[in-house]
This record gives sequence, structure tokens and C-alpha cells, in this order.
Amino acid sequence: MTTPQQRLHLVFGGELISTDSTVFKNPDAIHIVGMFPNYATAYQAWKAEAHRTVDEAQTRYFIAHIHRLNDEGQPTSPTAELGA
Repeated sequence: MTTPQQRLHLVFGGELISTDSTVFKNPDAIHIVGMFPNYATAYQAWKAEAHRTVDEAQTRYFIAHIHRLNDEGQPTSPTAELGA
């Protein structure tokens, strides 16, 4: 029996150093909107934050596909395992 894979999405954003960059001006101030169980709900959260900050030219929000970072078929490093 296989366990179904969750397709988690993280929505986050903040002020970038410039409008043509994806480097955050202050990584300590990144706004974590939340983790969402599917793309549709993550997109709605992203859209709400993007609209809320529309007048802040250097502020951008992103959707990270967390499920793509964790491929159970690939070996992990010792630092990726808890307690290693």
C-alpha cells in the first residue's frame, strides 16, 4: 500500500532589493502567509497578498511547491534526517 503524496504549497513574500530581482531586502522580515494543501488555495492566498501590496512596487509574493522538494524516491543526506 502506498501513502498518497501531499501537494503542499508555501506562500511567502516581502520587499525585494529591486523590481528586477528576487533577492529579499531583509530576509528576517519575510512575511510567511501560510502553508496550503493545494495550488488553488495557495493561489487565492497569493492573490490576496499581491492585491493588498499592489502599491508597494518592490514587494512580491511567491508560491513555493514544497512537495517538489521532497521526493521519497531520492536518498537523503544525514542532515536531512531528524536526529542525524
